[in-house]
Amino acid sequence: MDPKLTELSQVFDRFKEAFAMKGFDTCTKLLSQLKVLLTGFKSLAPLFEETPNAIHELTLARDIYEHAVVLSVKIEDQYAFERDFFQLKPYYTDACGRLTPSPQEYPILGLNLLRLLVQNRIAEFHTELELLSPTALENPCIKHAVELEQSFMEGAYNRVLSARQTVPHETYVYFMDLLAKTVRDEIAGCSEKAYDCLSMNDAQKMLLFSSDKELLEYIKEEHPGWKIKNGCVFFQRAKESTPCKEIPSLELINQTLGYARELERIV
Repeated sequence: MDPKLTELSQVFDRFKEAFAMKGFDTCTKLLSQLKVLLTGFKSLAPLFEETPNAIHELTLARDIYEHAVVLSVKIEDQYAFERDFFQLKPYYTDACGRLTPSPQEYPILGLNLLRLLVQNRIAEFHTELELLSPTALENPCIKHAVELEQSFMEGAYNRVLSARQTVPHETYVYFMDLLAKTVRDEIAGCSEKAYDCLSMNDAQKMLLFSSDKELLEYIKEEHPGWKIKNGCVFFQRAKESTPCKEIPSLELINQTLGYARELERIV
């Protein structure tokens, strides 16, 4: 076997052992080493040259990047997730005809859709969705992300939060927790503008918490300006914004008519 390929396999075995033991700091260090070793193979992205061990090298590289994506979720690093996902993606697209399908492909594609939804990158969410095959769209991991986006756009926040209990893969929990926070922040912002105060019970239901304790912890961490008094939550009113200047309607109309007359003369 190629000595470079042997070294890559050995380092990856150490990575997987550390990953199984949840030694994520060790995994991060070994991942950097693995990525450096991968640059020595011309069979990999972006060249994809034919070599004697191309299929083995492509499969191994795909497996490494899949582990890298999952590791980024474990250490809760969204920037690493995006970087590792885009390094992995060519192995799902450009090299897909040469490799047997990976069982991790749809869970990871669904994870990426969920990340885009959490970051409110809806246009990119739909772009990625349009690139998927009809078979992929029927996969539970992809359908989960699509149904979440529909619920989020409809304002059906209770469905968004309850979806955490039915995640199709354990790695989805991290992004589901972030999405739950996004939803609650959205509700909290609307509540501040709509009400002077709410009873604790109503605020708990409004923000979709299961207990007063969870509500109090949320207020303490996210909205310290809110006050609790006599069993009610008093919201902190945002400062009134500076009044908008009047639009000079007559001046704009005169300018528009002037432009129309000039265009007419030119024609």
